[in-house]
Amino acid sequence: MPFGLTNAPAMFMDLMHRVMREYLDRFVIVFIDDILIYSRTREEHEGHLRTVLQTLRDHRLFAKFSKCEFWLSEVRFLGHVVGATGVAVDPEKVRAVIEWPTPTTVTQIRDFTGLAGYYRRFVQDFSKIVAPMTKLTKKNAKFDWDEECEHAFNTLKRN
Repeated sequence: MPFGLTNAPAMFMDLMHRVMREYLDRFVIVFIDDILIYSRTREEHEGHLRTVLQTLRDHRLFAKFSKCEFWLSEVRFLGHVVGATGVAVDPEKVRAVIEWPTPTTVTQIRDFTGLAGYYRRFVQDFSKIVAPMTKLTKKNAKFDWDEECEHAFNTLKRN
């Protein structure tokens, strides 16, 4: 596939989904050019790894060895840390939320709530917490950053 095509990532992801279709959500997750192989045991993982590598070979696709990581107990993937105990927020990605300065414009509120919203499944009552800030983003709303907004902002940064 030629480089520089605007839809090349989508085309490649579609190709990878077709190639790995049989294994998706059983022991493989594909996102663009990232392949995540997950297993319960080392033996099972060895079989899964062989299957994926053989499938790539059968379709004349290649994994660059220097970009591969093997036998990890946890992995950073799409802003999350995935491991045997489940899925957690990637601390590196959360740092941007924690260090975000107090918004002074509607655009900054939208930017912050968009970023924080990526992790909404990890924040209980996210929509209730963020409500005072989202009120300020409504059309013709007066920008009045009050104590309730500040409390919501700091609560999201802590969670």
